[in-house]
Amino acid sequence: MRRFKKLSSDSDAETAQRRCDHEGCTNPGEFRAPRGRDSLKTYYWFCLDHVREYNKAWNYYAGMSREEVEHHVREDIVGWRPTWPVGLRGRFGRGARFYDPFGFFTGAEPGPNGEDENGGGEAEPEYGPQTREGKALAQLNLRPPITLQAVKMRYKELVKRHHPDANNGDKVAEEKLKLINEAYGILKRFFA
Repeated sequence: MRRFKKLSSDSDAETAQRRCDHEGCTNPGEFRAPRGRDSLKTYYWFCLDHVREYNKAWNYYAGMSREEVEHHVREDIVGWRPTWPVGLRGRFGRGARFYDPFGFFTGAEPGPNGEDENGGGEAEPEYGPQTREGKALAQLNLRPPITLQAVKMRYKELVKRHHPDANNGDKVAEEKLKLINEAYGILKRFFA
């Protein structure tokens, strides 16, 4: 078996000369500890006993509110990189169509008051049934643009209609209610 010899460097000599930063301690400062949350690359140098004491008392989130801690944790999940919404809020996600008030891409021509060829007002963006959002909108029988209030009202109406207690424990109504709950959860997330 081959053994490697430890290489000495200038940092070893520097560590041997450095004293512990704890007040009144004369032991060598061999262990580093960050000075604070905002200065993680500058260090205190402590002996083993004092670095243990420091680590037990140190709290990275000290002085931050609950909301600041939550924001910090969420940003840390994505590595502090910007993110963009997908789906209904993203508007141009996979399978989504864009707003075409003049009908250049759909072939519909607006009427004199900005109505589409069916006289139904401005053309609305559509979300095909292949997307999760499109399926959720179809399940609740809604068309964009939607508001949280409209989603809640439609959800309450459908729950009253399909609840198993209102249908004498009918299994079909129970399955329909499960689909309605899932669709409501998908759409509600866009307003959170």
